[in-house]
Amino acid sequence: MKLGGDIQTASQKFCKDIDIALPIIGGAMYPCSNPELVAAVSEAGGLGVVQPLSLTYVHGYEFRAGLRYIRSLTSKPIGVNLLIESSSSRYLDRIKSWLDISLEEGVTFFVTALGNPRFVAEKVHANAGQVYHNATNRKWAAKALDGGVDGLICVNDRAGGHAGTESADQLFKNLIDYGKPLICAGGMSDPTELKAMLDLGYAGIQMGTRFIASSECTAHSDYKQAILNADESQIVLTDKLSGVPVSVIETDYIKKMGVQAGPFARWMLKGSRTKKYMRMFYSLRSFRTLKQDRDKAGTYQHFLQAGKSVSGIKEIQSVSEIMEQYRRTFS
Repeated sequence: MKLGGDIQTASQKFCKDIDIALPIIGGAMYPCSNPELVAAVSEAGGLGVVQPLSLTYVHGYEFRAGLRYIRSLTSKPIGVNLLIESSSSRYLDRIKSWLDISLEEGVTFFVTALGNPRFVAEKVHANAGQVYHNATNRKWAAKALDGGVDGLICVNDRAGGHAGTESADQLFKNLIDYGKPLICAGGMSDPTELKAMLDLGYAGIQMGTRFIASSECTAHSDYKQAILNADESQIVLTDKLSGVPVSVIETDYIKKMGVQAGPFARWMLKGSRTKKYMRMFYSLRSFRTLKQDRDKAGTYQHFLQAGKSVSGIKEIQSVSEIMEQYRRTFS
């Protein structure tokens, strides 16, 4: 693919800065980011990103041991995702421990979400690393940049999991004046979509749903099949998982139970003092629910996170096969 001027510079600079061959991040997914999947994305030329709770709680690794296991599968760069909300001091202490261990193990790329990333950025920059922050709009992007991050993961309205409300085009137009590298996250499963985003001016893309439908992902085969069967009209938002909209496949369970939280939960979520407690309750419950749904057969699955990229996913492939399709786009 022949790119011109600033477009070429943006994607090439991003790849050079973090030492990868393709401007593709494998999004950190709870509960689907198993170590083998993370390693495979990096080994194939992208950047696999570790989701610490997925690594430890879902897949049963002590965090440092999990990082070393991934390192045994690939010598190429990996990243670590840190959800830095501070509603619990105990959880924040765990985040800081994961950060320190990651740096000790040679990780230099971090993706933060929620909260103020300043303490992460300061420590990572002291170790010659970079921090990118998930942002769904200009307000949160500005807060992240005030916290010292190096770039933004622009989560659009086609993303799986916690989706944004703006299109990829809108987000780019709203954030490009900050002069930081922008990564497009949401709705991509085809090399032509990567080209379109780079042509627009994004420095790269982040994919999650596409990698669930890979042979290296250890999610239940029924979860993968649900992705293959779905089209984008079947991706709906529910606030029953975390108190904020999450993109899931509209299964029979979702149709029956609905997507909106009940009256009491909505009341709790509106209160400035009660909101954080309700979200904490939702988060603790969803950790268990999503882990169970990932491992069970379709009849027993409830919440299957996925983005609107399902419309372009038609078969289970290895990560290397998926990435090779994108690599050919650059030839």
